Amino acid sequence: MGSMRRVKLGDVALVEISGVDKKSNEGEVSVRLCNYTDVYKNWAITSSMHDSFMGASANEREIAKFSLHRGQVAVTKDSETRDDIGIPTYIADNFDDVILGYHCALITPDETQLNGKYLNAFLHTDFIHKFFSANASGSGQRYTLSIETLNSIPIYLPSLEEQERIGNIFSSIDRKIELNRQINDYLSAMARQLYDYWFLQFDFPNEKGKPYKTSGGKMVWNEKLKKEIPEGWTVQPLGRLLSKLSSGNRPSGGINKSLKAGIPSLGAECIDSLGVYDYKSTPYIPEKYKDYLRNGIIDNNDILVYKDGAYVGKTTLFRDGFPFSFAAVNEHVFLLHARDEYMQEYILYSLLLPTYFELMQMSGKAKAAQPGLNQEDIRSLSIVVPNKQTLQDFSNEIITLHKRLFGNSLASAKLLELKEELIPVLMNGQVSVRQLNNHLSHD
Repeated sequence: MGSMRRVKLGDVALVEISGVDKKSNEGEVSVRLCNYTDVYKNWAITSSMHDSFMGASANEREIAKFSLHRGQVAVTKDSETRDDIGIPTYIADNFDDVILGYHCALITPDETQLNGKYLNAFLHTDFIHKFFSANASGSGQRYTLSIETLNSIPIYLPSLEEQERIGNIFSSIDRKIELNRQINDYLSAMARQLYDYWFLQFDFPNEKGKPYKTSGGKMVWNEKLKKEIPEGWTVQPLGRLLSKLSSGNRPSGGINKSLKAGIPSLGAECIDSLGVYDYKSTPYIPEKYKDYLRNGIIDNNDILVYKDGAYVGKTTLFRDGFPFSFAAVNEHVFLLHARDEYMQEYILYSLLLPTYFELMQMSGKAKAAQPGLNQEDIRSLSIVVPNKQTLQDFSNEIITLHKRLFGNSLASAKLLELKEELIPVLMNGQVSVRQLNNHLSHD
C-alpha cells in the first residue's frame, strides 16, 4: 500500500464493544438504538435516520460509552457468516439520545492521527475484509471479532490532509445516495397517499374529474366487507385476478453468498421497500441451475411476497434493470402478476396496506406444523375490484411516480458501483485525490 504509515487501529483509536440490548428496563433512561442492521445497511448514519431507530433504554454508563458522535465509526462485530462481520458505517452527525446496540463495536478515532471518514472507507476494502475473515473466531453457528482482533487491525495512513480528501469523496457520493433515498421516500409516500385517497376514501376522479364520494357518487352496501363501496365495484378473491402465482427453488449446494456471478437469488433481505435491494447480502446461484429455477424467474413488474418466517407478508416490486436485469427468488418468496397489466400497481399497493399485511401474518402463523403462507392463502384474499377506467388511471399515475423512483434507485446503484471501484485505488495509494480530480475535470 505504497509509502503510507502502517499502524494498528488500537494505537490511533479507542475501540469499545457494545452490550446494549433492545429491551426497555424500568429505571433506565429512554434512548434510540442504532442496531446491527442500521450499521450493516448504511455507509453513514445521519440525523435524518433518527426517528427510524427503535426505542430502548440504557443506563448512564452505557450512554456515556456508546452515544453516537460525529467522526466515529461503528462496525458489525459478529454474525452467522464471515461475510457479514466487520461491516462499517460512519457516524456523520451528533446525536443526543442515540446509542449503539449490541453485536456492534464503536470506534472513536484520535483526530490528530486518524480521520473517521477515511477509516470508514478503509474498513470497506477487500484487504480488511480478508483480515476479518482470517481472524474471526467461531465456526458453524456464529463468527465474531474480539476486542483484540479489532485493536490489531492494520491501518495504512497517508497524511491527515489526504485522509480528509479521500473521506470527503466518499461522503460526497453518499450524500447523493441519501438525497435519492429521501426523494424516493417522498415518492413512495405520494403513491400510498394516492391509493388511500382513491380506494379507501373513494375520492377517485369521477367522469367530470371531481372526487367521487365527496361529489355525491353512489355508494352501495357490500355484505362481505360490511361497508359501502362505489356502485359497480366488486369483491373477488385475489386468485381470480392473477395470471402468475409461483415461488422459487433452492438447488442443493447451489447458492453461494460470496459468489458474485450467476443468477441473483432474492429473499427476505431484498424485500425492503420499492426499488431498494440489499445486494451486499444477495446470494447467487450458478448459471447451470437456470432451468431448475424456471418457476422462480422474476419477470419485469412482478410483485414479490415473502411467505414464511419472521418476514411473512413483506411485499415489494421488481423492476427489470435494478439492480439486476435477471434474477430469481428462493423458495421463501411468492411471485405474483395480474391477468390484466393495469391491475398490477393496484394489487401491489393493496398488499402493502397494514390490513392485508396483518391478514398474511395471521395466516402464516396459524399453521403450527410449518408456519408460512401457501398459495391458497394468497388466492383466497378478498380484494375490492374497482372499475377498469379507474384502475387504468391509477396505473398511469403510479407508473409515472415509479419511473422517477426507480430512476433514482438506478442512479444510486451506479454511485455504489463507483464507490466500490474507487475504494481500492484510493486506499492503496495507486491514485491520489488530486489525480482523480484532474482526471474527472478532463472527462
